[in-house]
Amino acid sequence: MRILLRFLNGAILLYLAAPILVVVATAFGSSAYPIFPPQNFTLQWFHQFWGNPELRDALRISALLSSVSTILATSIGTLSALALVRYRLPGKTAISALLLSPILFPAIVLALALLVAFQRVGLTQTFTGLVAAHTLLITPFVIRLVMASLAEFDPSLEEAAQNLGATWSRTFFRITLPLALPGILAGAVFAFIMSFDELVVTLLLAGPELQTLPIRIFNYVQYSSDPSISAISTCLIVVWLAIGIPVYTRFLSVKHL
Repeated sequence: MRILLRFLNGAILLYLAAPILVVVATAFGSSAYPIFPPQNFTLQWFHQFWGNPELRDALRISALLSSVSTILATSIGTLSALALVRYRLPGKTAISALLLSPILFPAIVLALALLVAFQRVGLTQTFTGLVAAHTLLITPFVIRLVMASLAEFDPSLEEAAQNLGATWSRTFFRITLPLALPGILAGAVFAFIMSFDELVVTLLLAGPELQTLPIRIFNYVQYSSDPSISAISTCLIVVWLAIGIPVYTRFLSVKHL
């Protein structure tokens, strides 16, 4: 049975990783269009990606947009999770459902709703509007991960610190925040990735001067089929793995303890 389970787990992992492996492999092929397995070896598609000013500018906009949105979402999500886990709020179930509701709606429905609402206040085709939309989309993920990190938090630790003379702020920064930090970091990383990859909402709200990398990729693949997109994807995969794996490993190890 143990051998069978290992075989099934290996098959599932291979099935999940196969598309990523194909994309990475085609990024190093010398053919003018993606071929798997790749023929020969070249780095020309990476040079073409970094040499394209439109893609570089889109990468800069995406990084800035995701960073600002992640900071806001992490702050709002952490405070919301603390309130939901630690305090008995009236209508707590309804508040929790409302905060997590952006996950439930299809992206196109939420995008159209935001487009109509932002048109009334002049936030369409603005960086502020994109930040507000992305923050709305990614905050629920921060809330869920921080709530999971705080689920087994022992309030007596805070009570002991306050009985020893610690102020509320000192207790929060020296006791509560360090214990919740794995969940906060995991939520921030996940939120950044979700914001960076967002296409549908950004496509409807962004103007011609705010073309993010997903939008550039979406437009690029309509007129070209060269492996430059595979090179971009490979760079993003490496970055996500380098950032995400250590954070989630730390989060899971803390939950296990």
